[in-house]
Amino acid sequence: MDQRGYGRTVGWDNSPYDKVDMRQFTIINLVRDYVILVNALGYHTVKCVVGHDFGAVPAAMGALMRGDMFTSCVIMSHPHNAPGPLPFNIAHNSSNSSADEKQAHRSKDIQADLARLSPPRKHYKYDNSTPYAAQQWLFPPQGLHAFLRGYIHLKSAAWPPNTPHPLGGWTAPDLAKMPDYYIMPLHSSMPEVVSHHMSSVSARDAKASESWFSDAELDVYVQEWSRTGFQGGLNWYRSGTDPKLGADLALFAGKKIEVPSVFVSGARDWGNFQQPGALEAMEDGTSCSDFRGVRLVEGAGHWPQQEQPERVVEEILRFLKEVERNG
Repeated sequence: MDQRGYGRTVGWDNSPYDKVDMRQFTIINLVRDYVILVNALGYHTVKCVVGHDFGAVPAAMGALMRGDMFTSCVIMSHPHNAPGPLPFNIAHNSSNSSADEKQAHRSKDIQADLARLSPPRKHYKYDNSTPYAAQQWLFPPQGLHAFLRGYIHLKSAAWPPNTPHPLGGWTAPDLAKMPDYYIMPLHSSMPEVVSHHMSSVSARDAKASESWFSDAELDVYVQEWSRTGFQGGLNWYRSGTDPKLGADLALFAGKKIEVPSVFVSGARDWGNFQQPGALEAMEDGTSCSDFRGVRLVEGAGHWPQQEQPERVVEEILRFLKEVERNG
């Protein structure tokens, strides 16, 4: 399904950047969209909800908030980052180290820390939250088709620098270990980042993604984004970087995904580690109480369902059979 802000969805505020009602772009509203869709289709429960990248966020949160409806969950390429704990027992001048650490993480001005690095950097999520990002994405100097083709290539297994590994923490030096498409040069736009790196990719290698994502398929995306623009989708970055818009998630502080869940991703996807500690929290039971494991697909980067579709289907079916067999 297309999520509000994307594709041919309607009914959301498509006002200009400075006038849009950002209260429409919250995770709770997105999960509500899921619930309404399920009912509209004539169902009360869903055997499994599968989400990739940003789609993994409402898939996981839907399983967390409405485990009675979404009875299992496949999270792809974006580990579940559970709602943080609330300050605990502060009425008695006590301290909760876990909550304190999480709060420190959330309040850290990571953009300022990244800008102080040499060379200075910035986080892509915050850049995508700016007033100028949508125009930069829609009108890249290299043209929209070339920009998207390059972006797809750089985040795939075909780009040799994609050798992801866990990061030490939510600090500027650790985050700066990620490629420029995540932690960008401070004064560059995303199209400029893509153009810079694609300039050193041979014409033959640049076509590697065409074997699993044809130009005809890419043209569909080019046509749709040319029609709608990018601001609707980018509003979700604004939501994710504004703590006020996530305040309602305090209702679920400390709650785990209790239904069976699994993480499926490309083995060469930096997205697995872009939120330090999130994947480990799924594995050790901190954020998921019935976690069935991490399934990394070899030969895939950030687009496993395109790069290695058969392997992704195998992993999803294996998970569903395990759930059906063992509960």
